[in-house]
Amino acid sequence: MKRISALVLALMMVLSLAACGSSTDSTTTEAEDTTAETETQEADTTEEEATEPEVTEDEATEADAAEEEASTEANADLSGTVSTNGSTSMEKVMSILIEAFEEQYPNVTVTYDATGSGAGITAATEGSADIGLASRNLKDEETGLTAYVVAIDGIAVIINPSNTVEDLTLEQIAGLFNGTITNWSEVGGEDMEVAVIGREAGSGTRDGFESVVGVEDACVYDQELTSTGSVITAVAQNQYAIGYASLSEAAEDDSVKVISVDGVAATEDTVKDGSYAIQRNFNMVVNDSATLSDAAQAFLDFCLSADVADYIAQAGAIQP
Repeated sequence: MKRISALVLALMMVLSLAACGSSTDSTTTEAEDTTAETETQEADTTEEEATEPEVTEDEATEADAAEEEASTEANADLSGTVSTNGSTSMEKVMSILIEAFEEQYPNVTVTYDATGSGAGITAATEGSADIGLASRNLKDEETGLTAYVVAIDGIAVIINPSNTVEDLTLEQIAGLFNGTITNWSEVGGEDMEVAVIGREAGSGTRDGFESVVGVEDACVYDQELTSTGSVITAVAQNQYAIGYASLSEAAEDDSVKVISVDGVAATEDTVKDGSYAIQRNFNMVVNDSATLSDAAQAFLDFCLSADVADYIAQAGAIQP
């Protein structure tokens, strides 16, 4: 009996060892399969990475240069002349924009005749210029035209540096220009007669100034001059004088004093935020019934693009 029990026990041990061996073999095989699969995936990933081209810094620079060269060649294909005519106040803005545009389009020439806003609008209407320039908005009767705002400019009220007045209200400015105030002592200055200097009829600066101040067709001028520079010179030479001029011109000229209006200084920031009251638009005017040449259209698009913000700032104006 003991002998049979021993045999049964031995048989059970053999079966147990066989089962353990099978389990170990299975686990080992699964582990080997997983390892092989991982190695295959890593090999595939490495192969894919190896086949992806790397763009070096030199290659990127060459690509940029090639793109710029292609753009330059395309710009060089554009040629012709673009004629602009109008506002004298826009001279500084126009000079900078024309120079920048002609650098990009070397075969295009842009001309600028400073004849005044009224003449510029007439030139656009009659077709004697591709683009008219006006430092005022179009009037209701000036139809068949589209005005594009290129920049915003403040109109500075200027006096002689010897004048002690620093600030005036819009109401006081109106009184000085329409003749109801004739002596500087009435607005806090010295006992001096007022000499009123302004622009000629048709000037965009005059129209912009008079419309904001509310003295249209009511000003009593001692002198009416044909350019912004002439007004600045006249005020600089007359201790009794008051005038107005484009802020972009007046702010850089120490020969005159720019006064504040209703306590707000005339600066780029106050024009931009709208707190300075006397400001106007610089417009490019085109005839709706005429088709611009490729060169003229390219110049207009350039002047209206976001890329010219720095150029307009250099001219002392603000991009809308």
